[in-house]
Amino acid sequence: MDKMRMESVDMTAQNIEKIGALFPNCITETVDENGAPKKAINFELLKQMLSGDVLEGDESYEFTWVGKKAAIVEANKPIRKTLRPCPEESVDWDKTRNLYIEGNNLDVLKLLQESYLNSIKMIYIDPPYNTGSDFVYPDSFMMELSEYNDGIGYFDEDGNVNFERENNDTNARFHSDWCTMIYSRLLLARNLLRDDGVIFISIDDGELYGLKQMCDDVFGAANYVGTVTRISKTTSFRGNYFAPSKDYILTYAKSISSLPQFQDEVNNDSQFNKIETDGPRKGEYYRDDIAFYLSTLQTRPNQRYYIECPDGELVVPPGETMPPNGVDGDKAVPVDGDGVWRWERDQYLQKKHLLSFKKTKTSPLLNQNGEKASWNIYTKSYLLDKKEKGNIPRDIFEGYLNRNGTEELKKIGIPFSFPKPSKLVKYLMKISGVTNGDIVLDFFSGSASCAQAAMELNNENGISCQFIMVQLPENTYVVKDEKKVGKKGFEDSFRGGFETICEIGKERIRRVGNNIKDDNPLLSVECDLGFRVLKLDDSNMTDVYYNPAEYSQDLLSMLESNVKADRNDLDLLFGCLLEWGLPLSLPYNSEQIDGCTIHNYNDGDLIACFDENVPDSVIKEIAKRQPLRAVFRDNSFADSPSKINVGEVFKLLAPDTRVKVI
Repeated sequence: MDKMRMESVDMTAQNIEKIGALFPNCITETVDENGAPKKAINFELLKQMLSGDVLEGDESYEFTWVGKKAAIVEANKPIRKTLRPCPEESVDWDKTRNLYIEGNNLDVLKLLQESYLNSIKMIYIDPPYNTGSDFVYPDSFMMELSEYNDGIGYFDEDGNVNFERENNDTNARFHSDWCTMIYSRLLLARNLLRDDGVIFISIDDGELYGLKQMCDDVFGAANYVGTVTRISKTTSFRGNYFAPSKDYILTYAKSISSLPQFQDEVNNDSQFNKIETDGPRKGEYYRDDIAFYLSTLQTRPNQRYYIECPDGELVVPPGETMPPNGVDGDKAVPVDGDGVWRWERDQYLQKKHLLSFKKTKTSPLLNQNGEKASWNIYTKSYLLDKKEKGNIPRDIFEGYLNRNGTEELKKIGIPFSFPKPSKLVKYLMKISGVTNGDIVLDFFSGSASCAQAAMELNNENGISCQFIMVQLPENTYVVKDEKKVGKKGFEDSFRGGFETICEIGKERIRRVGNNIKDDNPLLSVECDLGFRVLKLDDSNMTDVYYNPAEYSQDLLSMLESNVKADRNDLDLLFGCLLEWGLPLSLPYNSEQIDGCTIHNYNDGDLIACFDENVPDSVIKEIAKRQPLRAVFRDNSFADSPSKINVGEVFKLLAPDTRVKVI
């Protein structure tokens, strides 16, 4: 019977396995800190495997800073933490699909890696701008120059980077600190996006350039969707040369070839002016887009190949490298500047029915002889709404001012300065096609504008998208002269009785939900206006669980349990969900069987019993239900023969059930 890890997934080990599947000759062995063998990568050999030329020296085109390597290590490093359920602070705990998670978002993103891998349709974040205010995100990035770091208070007493210190532009690492903080989070966030997912990041011009390069690195330059300018103020008296009145929204796709066309509000002056007259999409509006674009350093090799036209002519985008002749032929590795198709070859074979061929004397395409082709090829981009015409949204957003965000919170009695307007986030949800069953994530949740946007969109459109909000429980106060006083920027919130930003976010969701119910008592019945509160905490397990060899037999006999005394069944259940990669928002129920409490998560996805000395009758009853997974505590069984018997029972009654213990 396997033992559960009870820690987040080791991303480094997973990446080594993926590389080993592609390049087994690049896998070698080394030893860990305990002298045990472990897999490692021969990076010199891997570099040579990925290059047709001999690579010498350290020069390459990349965006880097002090701390980038440490940020990558930190993103991949497993943690021994968990998310503890908090039903008493939640709304509609038993039936809601929404989540509000309190804790450092880096740790939370690590814990969500398996439960929400490739699951998020849209991410919106409004990270702290690098303006000299504090970061408040304590990460364990270890850097050099220890004496210098000690002198400026770079690390806190636990050895973590102290982002609560002021980060003004006289700090030698003014930009590096911010880049290090955001980079590791973007690496983890990308894993959560679906292939047709999109991320929107609000930023000012102070870090726009650096953030753009970081996103090119994380998401790939080919997946850059665009940069939106948002008018944030109509009057401003700050600044020495220009009065700042705008910020930006960087937009990236997980895979731009899978990202649906953005659609603006319906209007009569639409670029989508063609209507399908036949086939399964008859009556839908569409427009033609050029089927290729020029390659970049991030282009995939299998985006350059021949496509057969109606008269048999084979065509390829303009460029120097030519693929082998053949219908839908083999790929040719493009060089920088070569044209490539929008789709990879496998996607083209699935979507070729969406191509539109047009005869023209001015085609930019080339035929198999390297001559100008007589055809041009377009891809059909359909509207998200199948019946109404709309336009591509403009990249300048007006009508979403900072003061609008302040005003909407003021209306519900919550004092908070300049949050992003929920209407802005709702608009992003609309144009990106968020619909029924989709999940939106904001891991810099702040006042929870994104949650309000999701609830209002659901209520207006009769859909059910889900939200996941993640926010550090940052204090709105500081202790001064042994007295709590309002923290700079949060004075009004503190005076309003909110001690942390999380308290503001949760109360906002509650009040917005109540307002929707009051305004639409009938329409809101089916709308999910609740949320489950989960709080980041240390592992449910004691140290002996992870390192039993460090404890003598005499000491082990004195330890009553490997579970911490303050943890209950619900804590253990959600800890198991994280490890087994189950969503945290599904329904569950608990029942009593022969004096034991049985937890059934999502009708058999997982059945758990954490009682001690579980009788055979309970084991057999759980096995008869044939769950996909079953979990018990190690001390649920009197001795080793009893544990072996459990395995035999499941082999007989539920051979496909995976059984583990904690």
